[in-house]
Amino acid sequence: MQAHETSFRVRYAETDQMGVVYYANYLVWMEVGRVELCRSLGIEYRDMERDDGVLLTVAEANCRYLQPALYDEEVMVETWLEQAHPKMVKFAYKMRTRAANRLLATGYTKHVFCNRELKPTRLPEKYWPHFGIRK
Repeated sequence: MQAHETSFRVRYAETDQMGVVYYANYLVWMEVGRVELCRSLGIEYRDMERDDGVLLTVAEANCRYLQPALYDEEVMVETWLEQAHPKMVKFAYKMRTRAANRLLATGYTKHVFCNRELKPTRLPEKYWPHFGIRK
C-alpha cells in the first residue's frame, strides 16, 4: 500500500523555550498523518464511528527521536499501513523536514478496532478493501 504525505509548519505552541518541539507533539503529528492517510484511502474516521460504531483504539505507540524539529520548520509526516487484519491495524510513520529532508523521527501505532462500549470488535467487511484486508 502506498504512503501518504502530510505537511505543516511547527507552531510556537509546540515548542519549548529553546524552540525545540516538545516530544509528545510527535504523537499528535502521527495522528494527523494517520487521519489524512485514512481520508486518502476513502475512510472517514467520523463516519466509521458514527455510522458503524467502530473506534480505532490505540493499543501501542512508539516513536524513535533522531533529530529535533524546530519552530517554524516545515515538517512532512509520511504515513502508511504496515499491517492490517479485521481486529487490528498498524500504521508506520516517518517525520522529516521539508527543506533539508532531515529525518526527525520514526514510529508506529497499533490500533484495536473497538465498539462504542470500548470492547474489541471486528472491522466491518465494507472497510476491508480500504485497509488492504482480504477475505
